[in-house]
Amino acid sequence: MPTERAPVVAAAGGVVWRPAAGGGIETVVVHRPRYDDWSLPKGKLDAGENALTAAVREVLEETGLRVVAGRRSLRTRYEVAAGRKQVDYWLMRAVGTEEPFEPNDEVDELRWLPVDEAAALMTHEHDRRVVTDLVRDDVPRAPSLLLVRHAKAGSRSDWDGPDEERPLEARGWRQARQLADVLPVFGPCELLSAERVRCRQTLEPLTERTGLPVRPVPELGEEEFAADPQAGLAVVERLLQRAGDDGAEPGVTVVCSQGGAIPSVLMSLGVRWEGVAGRLYPPAAKGSVWALGGRPGALAADYYRDLGPDPDAP
Repeated sequence: MPTERAPVVAAAGGVVWRPAAGGGIETVVVHRPRYDDWSLPKGKLDAGENALTAAVREVLEETGLRVVAGRRSLRTRYEVAAGRKQVDYWLMRAVGTEEPFEPNDEVDELRWLPVDEAAALMTHEHDRRVVTDLVRDDVPRAPSLLLVRHAKAGSRSDWDGPDEERPLEARGWRQARQLADVLPVFGPCELLSAERVRCRQTLEPLTERTGLPVRPVPELGEEEFAADPQAGLAVVERLLQRAGDDGAEPGVTVVCSQGGAIPSVLMSLGVRWEGVAGRLYPPAAKGSVWALGGRPGALAADYYRDLGPDPDAP
């Protein structure tokens, strides 16, 4: 008889940082009275919740801090009474305080510490590894560009109008709303779209959420990029260079493009994908997002295949 898999207890959290007054950065650690340990702000996913939004929610609930999400950090796994606990972490920059921290049953003390002191204070080695990931110097802590593939727009063969006017279908609108539920955690400051109806519609719920207008970026349309890839790459490289890391205002530019352009852009930036049968071509599923930061050779590239409910959420 096959052995039953232990249930996964899905959780998410944040490695929160801010520039330190004397230079460098400092990070948040919390004390949990229930376990009498020093750890990172985190918590279990709610039913139907996305792990990234859960991580931001837990940070707010446990620390009172408003944050902007950065690159993915590590995933930790360890055994608990209910099964195998899996915690996904993101780096997060503190941008303000929603409400002053008040000691409570879950977290009774919060400290801002230099990273080396925070790592030394951690009770658990797996938390120490996550804190140490904050000071990697080969990639930035935050993306500056979210490259979005437009949501599902149905079959081209079933559409009898000009292809650039092909709209989203019902499933595509659901995907667009999921994007609008999650992408605000990255602090969007600009929305750009290829000149296709389905690309602009993919960003409409995000426009409603953020109040940002959608401006055209014709160089990143599928046909336009194929005709002049250097012009499209120049746009992408300029957007990547706009945001700094320490000391710069956090936030990202969101660009909605097409499946014929996004993988080529990623390959040109040096992104490779170790998929089935040694595939190197990066994927770009409809409604997916690549979060990019840095430059070729020092690029952080996180792929979000689906921003709907996490499969391990209860």
